[in-house]
Amino acid sequence: MVTKIRKQIYIESYQETILKRLADETGISEAEFIRQAIDHYAQLFQYPKRDLTAWEREKAFIERLIAQGPVPGGRAWQREDLYER
Repeated sequence: MVTKIRKQIYIESYQETILKRLADETGISEAEFIRQAIDHYAQLFQYPKRDLTAWEREKAFIERLIAQGPVPGGRAWQREDLYER
């Protein structure tokens, strides 16, 4: 589920009239109309929506590793081995 962030904005009275009419005509909420307008405007500047599928695959991989538990026999390296000397 995507977390939404609350924003309070000021619009002109004529913009409110337009927003209410557009929301009524499209059958979506005013907030959803604003979100869609932002997405549409962002596409004009070629800001793509984030594709979180790569992160979701990585998260699932990590969760599978965690579910397997500790490596049998333990690890053969020390933390210091990871750093240059």
